[in-house]
Amino acid sequence: MDFPAYQPVAPAAEGASIATPAVGPDRVAARPSLSELFASEEGPLLSYALGLVGRRSVGEELVQDAFLRLHQVWREVENPRAWLYRSVRNLALNHVRDHRREQPLEGVEPATTEELPAEDMARQEAVGTVRLLMAELAPDDRALLRFKYHEGSSYQQISQRTGLSVGHVGYKLHHLLKGLADALRHAGIEGSQG
Repeated sequence: MDFPAYQPVAPAAEGASIATPAVGPDRVAARPSLSELFASEEGPLLSYALGLVGRRSVGEELVQDAFLRLHQVWREVENPRAWLYRSVRNLALNHVRDHRREQPLEGVEPATTEELPAEDMARQEAVGTVRLLMAELAPDDRALLRFKYHEGSSYQQISQRTGLSVGHVGYKLHHLLKGLADALRHAGIEGSQG
């Protein structure tokens, strides 16, 4: 996923406080084009769909259908990544509901079908749900998580990049992680620690 980059913030004048992060309403990341979104999200969406339905060919159809539907409403959708993940999830749930009585015949499945063990399916669903939740976060919150957990930056380094105090970086990260964990529990996804 693409995250907006923080711009370095000049040190505040003595006695002044920095109340806003370097990314805000005036520095919103440019919206990707539909083709850019397809290039960056097709693979992760396919993995997510595969985790939900367990068959590659069906997952490919669901992802293609989601992108076709997004194309029809492109101008109205504010957060296309979140919209896509939600759409794929809904399409997958509809597919599973509508085809729950179907039993694949042994040896007749297409060569592209990949059956996944239950643990892999659950992991793929969890990853997709995290991507959906991340896509719904504000750009500056996504960037904080990227700095800490993708780039491995320290609180001090994040503070220097964002202009937030070290304590506020820790506070925001704590609450972002707590919110993600609560949302995952609400979605029925538990970690290995329960």
